[in-house]
Amino acid sequence: MPIYEYRCGGCGHEFEQLIRTGDVPACPSCKGQTLERLLSHCAVSSEHTRSLNFTKARAAARGVQRDKDVAQAEYEKKHHEEGH
Repeated sequence: MPIYEYRCGGCGHEFEQLIRTGDVPACPSCKGQTLERLLSHCAVSSEHTRSLNFTKARAAARGVQRDKDVAQAEYEKKHHEEGH
């Protein structure tokens, strides 16, 4: 049973669905059957792509940590000012 990717013509929702022979797919959001089958993206894994993904993940984690640090500093400043 293949998995196909679709875009609903009614609501624009994109989704994947496992299709058995004879099944007529429907949009899980609006139940519409005006669907466009999309080309599936293939995934390639190599040392280079893994390295790129790790680099992106580390950068994202640094951004999240920076946001947490700023929020913590603001919280501490606010409570320090309220205490005086």
